[in-house]
Amino acid sequence: MTHHTDQDRAWTLIDDIGLCMLVTHDGSSDELRSRPMSAHAARDEDAIYFLTDARNHKDDEVEINDNVCLTFADNGGYRFVSVTGTANMLDDRRKIGELWSIAARAFWESKDDPNIRVLRVRPAMAEFWDSPGKIVTTVKMAAAAISGSKPNLGDNRKVVL
Repeated sequence: MTHHTDQDRAWTLIDDIGLCMLVTHDGSSDELRSRPMSAHAARDEDAIYFLTDARNHKDDEVEINDNVCLTFADNGGYRFVSVTGTANMLDDRRKIGELWSIAARAFWESKDDPNIRVLRVRPAMAEFWDSPGKIVTTVKMAAAAISGSKPNLGDNRKVVL
């Protein structure tokens, strides 16, 4: 796949990996909480969307402190992305319909469940690590250990989204 810019590359990695840990402030103090979430990247809308449940208190946390972090990890491919941005909750039935999938049925019986909300994250910054894959990375690390040099393990960039 051809990447035109580092921004393109970050968005492609977000879309390809798909699952992330969403990190929020717990709302009552400065403690951080994270949970796995299925991300829906929408670069043309400058947003990453999630389906969530109004009964799970993420909306309370985001209302008190809207700064969030998303961490995407493809361990097998040695590809990682960390995204920081701001979040808000939407009760947008049209968007829920767009994001609805068979996987969402594990949490709700239908897209019409009144407890479903959309969590929208507006990304500000991203940092990605994109390696050539596990086998190549392992070989490069072994060669560097033998030769005493530092291995080139792929690209690491910080980008404004």
